[in-house]
Amino acid sequence: MKHKLLHFLFRYGAIFVVIGVFIYFSLRLDNFLTASNIGDIMASISIVTFVALGVTFSLIVDGFDLSVGSTVSLTTVVTASMMVWYEMPMLVVIGVPLLIGALVGLLNALFIIKFRIPDLLATLAVMYIIAGIHKTYTKGYSINDHMLFPDGSKAPGVISTSFQTIGQGEFYIGSFTVPIPVIFMLLAIVAAHLLLRYTRFGRQLYMTGGNREAARLSGIRVNRIRTLAYVISGVCAAIGGILFTSRVGTGEIDAGAPLLMEAVAAVFVGFSVFGAGKPNVFGTFVGALLIGVLVNGLTMMNLQYYTHDIIKGTVLVLALSITFYVVNRGRSSSS
Repeated sequence: MKHKLLHFLFRYGAIFVVIGVFIYFSLRLDNFLTASNIGDIMASISIVTFVALGVTFSLIVDGFDLSVGSTVSLTTVVTASMMVWYEMPMLVVIGVPLLIGALVGLLNALFIIKFRIPDLLATLAVMYIIAGIHKTYTKGYSINDHMLFPDGSKAPGVISTSFQTIGQGEFYIGSFTVPIPVIFMLLAIVAAHLLLRYTRFGRQLYMTGGNREAARLSGIRVNRIRTLAYVISGVCAAIGGILFTSRVGTGEIDAGAPLLMEAVAAVFVGFSVFGAGKPNVFGTFVGALLIGVLVNGLTMMNLQYYTHDIIKGTVLVLALSITFYVVNRGRSSSS
């Protein structure tokens, strides 16, 4: 009986935590359970979800990408500067940040695979490098429409309305409206799930992370798979940076700093969703949803901002403890 209860908690505990938090805020806040607020929650988690998807891919190959937050910061200011400083066409505005994200992923792979630096240390170093680059690039200033330069001149451009539609626009389905970032997020979740579950590449990713030597002996080009995982992680972070710029309408420095921990938390909460016990796309989405509901509900309750991290940490510990307690109990009982 006890074993069945632990197994049930492992499979559905994180889901029940999300539902419990959702019910609590619904009962406490009159405007929480409204279509507009639910849309706001979903739109707000779209950025975290993209960043968390990148971390998911790095964890699948038994790595860990700590540079995603700095990549978001860099691509945010680059995206804004393409419009405000250089008045570039939309293709360049979106293409350059995506290329930067891929290059960051390649840089991580270079340090990890060629120089054999442990993943955590390599991506930590890249995190600091990218953080310094993005502040040097902007000289410490956020990028706004027609911003003033230190010499007194003004930037010629603005963040275009058409670009802001990506992060702020809505798609109408009958009498319902769905934020455009939510559509992008759901498409990415479905695409990533299909890639990981039903393609050869997805199986190779999991095999590489499960046993690198066995994967190599079975003919998998392990280093290539690990490199691609980090490139995907960088591109996902870059998409998060593009969405952030579009949603906020400015190129804020250090925009991605808080996203790293939220993304990591979302991924690890997802380990327990439906008993996966490993990085998975749907679980990552559930983890991001938990964080989004918490942030939205706490904000609506007008709690001081410095209490948010305490409450988020407490709820995340509750969700994570379900995963790791049950896993460790299962291991100890089997041994």
